[in-house]
Amino acid sequence: MNAQIRPVLSTLGQIVLGKETQLKLAIACLLARGHLLIEDLPGVGKTTLAHALARTLGLQFQRVQFTSDLLPADILGTSVYDRDTGSFTFHPGPVFTQVVLADEVNRATPKAQSALLEAMEEQQVTIDGQTRSLPEPFFVIATQNPSFHVGTFPLPESQLDRFLMRIELGYPDPAAERALLAGQERRTLIHDLAPVLTPAALVALQGEVRQVHTAAALLDYVQNLLTHSRRAPEFGAGLSPRAGLALLNAARAWAFMHGRGAVLPEDVQAVLPSVVGHRLHAPGMAPQFGSTDLGRKLAAEVAIP
Repeated sequence: MNAQIRPVLSTLGQIVLGKETQLKLAIACLLARGHLLIEDLPGVGKTTLAHALARTLGLQFQRVQFTSDLLPADILGTSVYDRDTGSFTFHPGPVFTQVVLADEVNRATPKAQSALLEAMEEQQVTIDGQTRSLPEPFFVIATQNPSFHVGTFPLPESQLDRFLMRIELGYPDPAAERALLAGQERRTLIHDLAPVLTPAALVALQGEVRQVHTAAALLDYVQNLLTHSRRAPEFGAGLSPRAGLALLNAARAWAFMHGRGAVLPEDVQAVLPSVVGHRLHAPGMAPQFGSTDLGRKLAAEVAIP
């Protein structure tokens, strides 16, 4: 494990118990400059993980509770007329921070959901005809309830595609749950966390991730995965070139975290279900809760060159 990442993982492990794989994936997602979607049942620690990540990495943090009456201006900000100056003054919304937690993102209407599209893709927002840049680094961490829950609006494929990874936490194992029940309140522990990294150090690590080598044979493997997803009958739609780039970026981050200067096929397989699970679906079906199974199926069907 990379020497700078090890304390981050250790600190997060004190807050979110028994979920080492999910924590590694979340860290890899941020190192790859991606956005993270955490989908699971209420009460399993989705919001806690997002808040702990921001605190551990020393990043500015804003939480937006998505509800059915949320408006785009509640996220992006709005211009307010100032009678003293006779002009409009822009009041930035919560998106102008380094980590935005879009809590229960699928409880808001598609109009409110779409307010994040430009921010996630371009790291900027356009309001009143003026483009405003967002901080560096900038991450969106969204939590989502299962689509079969009452009061949810499914995210369209174009919105899902903006997330580099989608992970699930699941119920804790008995030992972790016992430690959770017997321990301190998680909110208190998060409040007492000291940052392990600085924003500048995180940006530097992201630059190192981009330098991780990908051999021609590794690119062949990724391309074979993309091609198989487009031709196999069990997938309703194949993976796009953007999905292939996302897979490579996530695999570079995973290799970097584990101290490797080049990506191995095992790195691709480690991140594959989380990167493609929300992009794949069965014929005639939309991406669904638990669809990481399709990512594992794809990995099993394509041989390593």
